[in-house]
Amino acid sequence: MNGRVFVIGLGLIGGSLALCIKKEHPAVTVTGYDINSEQARLAKMLGIIDEVADDISEGAVNANLIIIAAPVIETQTIIHLLSELPLQPDVMITDTGSTKRKIVANAASLEKRGFTFIGGHPMAGSHKSGISAAKEILFENAFYLLTPEEYIDNSKVDLLKDWLRGTKAKFLTVSPQNHDYLTGIVSHFPHIIAASIVRQTERLADKESLIPRLAAGGFRDITRIASSSPEMWKDILLHNREILIDLIDKWQEEMNGVKELLEQENSNEILNYFHQAKQFRDGLPVREKGAIPAFYDLFVDVPDYPGVISEITGYLAQENISITNIRILETREDEIYGVLVISFQTDEDRQRAERCIHNRSSFATSTG
Repeated sequence: MNGRVFVIGLGLIGGSLALCIKKEHPAVTVTGYDINSEQARLAKMLGIIDEVADDISEGAVNANLIIIAAPVIETQTIIHLLSELPLQPDVMITDTGSTKRKIVANAASLEKRGFTFIGGHPMAGSHKSGISAAKEILFENAFYLLTPEEYIDNSKVDLLKDWLRGTKAKFLTVSPQNHDYLTGIVSHFPHIIAASIVRQTERLADKESLIPRLAAGGFRDITRIASSSPEMWKDILLHNREILIDLIDKWQEEMNGVKELLEQENSNEILNYFHQAKQFRDGLPVREKGAIPAFYDLFVDVPDYPGVISEITGYLAQENISITNIRILETREDEIYGVLVISFQTDEDRQRAERCIHNRSSFATSTG
């Protein structure tokens, strides 16, 4: 590929896409813009982009591909601005938003000018944010949903895939409506549930001081997504409100059914309820990347002596194995061993780390 790519929004997603495009298409010039000028300057300093645009108009008018990597509400404003600019006749425009119906409908203003817009949603992320967290492997083997309108020619969809080939993602083409329904079920709705569990626990903690301590470990793990950006999720929920209202109604019916089983003390049906849930959950793909980013944890039993954590992380650094998070599980006071939980971006990194620690030390490890 040749030409110019303009990335609007230089956070984790926009920066990682820029890296993938630069690596796969070295002849391409990548220009970037971010509302935070320091982020843009840092992106150039790190070699993530080639040029910094002072404003959207400057970067857009000569671009062959424009990627809008901004929050969904801001994306609509940016689309309106682009529709009023003298863009290149063959320019292709895409976005990375988590909702699609309203964004694609808003892009009709671009189509009226003869420009091509194809909605996009790379289903990848990290607990880190900002341009400094950008990485080439972020999208590898992740699903990347494309949502072209029916009248968009397949050749243009294929062209966008060529531009994004360096992501090494798995591209799926769905309608904007189907996209929002699918992501509502497997991403947006679970975020609501996680936040509601945390909120309820917070309220109950006012009367039970032990709750915050006991809510460490597994509770933190199952509610991890409740730590996502509140501003971002406010916008996503409002964009996908109709579907989420319907899912919440269904969830309330589900909980009423469980409540009824408890009131009836129906042990057989309670057992069956959990059995069916276990069967479906255990049948889900293990090595696929889904709508919610997965973290691959390695549990290490470590003795209590000074420098033990730096010793283990030093082993991993020597093998060039990247860590995404590290924490210590709370243990009983009389225990001489603690549990160090190390999180990795991929299962391959976790397996390498397990072999590394096993070969270099006597520490016991498990994947939980």
